[in-house]
Amino acid sequence: METKEVLQIVANYGFPMGLSLYLLFRMEAKLEKLTASIEQLSRVIEIKRA
Repeated sequence: METKEVLQIVANYGFPMGLSLYLLFRMEAKLEKLTASIEQLSRVIEIKRA
């Protein structure tokens, strides 16, 4: 998401909406990393069981 788009959203819909969208996009990347880490941990646990 470009800075210009963020500023346009804030101007049109207000600060709370803009902040919510910004945090949503930031959180999505962190959730993807967390999911990958959990999958890797599951594989390691399966290997140790065998």
